[in-house]
Amino acid sequence: MSRVVILDYGSGNLRSAERAVARAGAEVEVTADPHAALEADGLVVPGVGAFSACMSGLLGVHGHRIIGKRLAGGRPVLGICVGMQILFSRGVEHGEETEGTGEWPGTVERLHADVLPHMGWNTVRAPADSRLFAGIDPEERFYFVHSYAARKWELDSGLAGQQPKVTWANHGEDFVAAVENGPLWATQFHPEKSGDAGAQLLRNWLGTLA
Repeated sequence: MSRVVILDYGSGNLRSAERAVARAGAEVEVTADPHAALEADGLVVPGVGAFSACMSGLLGVHGHRIIGKRLAGGRPVLGICVGMQILFSRGVEHGEETEGTGEWPGTVERLHADVLPHMGWNTVRAPADSRLFAGIDPEERFYFVHSYAARKWELDSGLAGQQPKVTWANHGEDFVAAVENGPLWATQFHPEKSGDAGAQLLRNWLGTLA
């Protein structure tokens, strides 16, 4: 059984993420302990709320270093919602610009849509060779709740020399809904709130934690 750490840096949904990953078949621990986070087979970085607040919490537990060290060693990391957003270079909310972890170039900014937040179920457009969405019907819907997203993808060559696989969704405009980039995967939606499709997605990620 794979060992997974849910990184506790003060962002919400920790327990729902813990339950979902455990149901998907992993041994799960919620902690900010750097040794546990570095040694686990997989690390989940959740996130809810403002980009700036999440980055502040992440820096407070040296989460950016933990993520960087894991990726340098090819160790899997899964970002969820704002835990995905902080992987980009910067976020802009209410005119405030905050530096992200910089694992991917690009800016997280407010969506151009008539109704915000984007809250509820939506389909996604995944690449045909996606491992994250393997075995999931293309018409399946995933649960989103956000007003900000990466509206462009700016990285050509990914981690470990692999071409990144980018999944898109649309709410007013296209935005990045998920990324598979070597050992670094992430979703803008909440797999832990996305029913059977979300459970299959988590099982797909766990299947990479050899």
